[in-house]
Amino acid sequence: MSSLVVTPSYGPAVSLEQAKTLAAGAVAEANRNNWKVAIAIVDTHGFLKYYEMMDDTQTASASIAVEKARTAAMFRRPTKMFEEGIGGGRVALLGMHSAIPIEGGLPIVVNGKCVGGIGVSGLTSPQDAQVAQAGLDALK
Repeated sequence: MSSLVVTPSYGPAVSLEQAKTLAAGAVAEANRNNWKVAIAIVDTHGFLKYYEMMDDTQTASASIAVEKARTAAMFRRPTKMFEEGIGGGRVALLGMHSAIPIEGGLPIVVNGKCVGGIGVSGLTSPQDAQVAQAGLDALK
């Protein structure tokens, strides 16, 4: 992780309506690809706002999606940044409490402010991120 990364300031927490829109966009992308995932949307403090787990999603994904969303919201950056940092040799990142270093969590940014995070689990990490991004795209 670069010290030059600019993160957005926090804004008001994601609303329930926004969370449902995010989840619907993510579910639509998963359905288009016949993928089974868990989707979690959290507020700026990492508290669960909305959750959906598709039928036949692997059990482990239930909690992983929430942790990806929390990491993205609380650190205001994609979880992929932690994964890349560790892959690049910055193993000290493994010691950061509450930071899951697996791609698939994205901050929710509205009007330039971080209002929460979305996390997806159930697939490969890039596929999880694709589904999460579709959720963000639905909010625009």
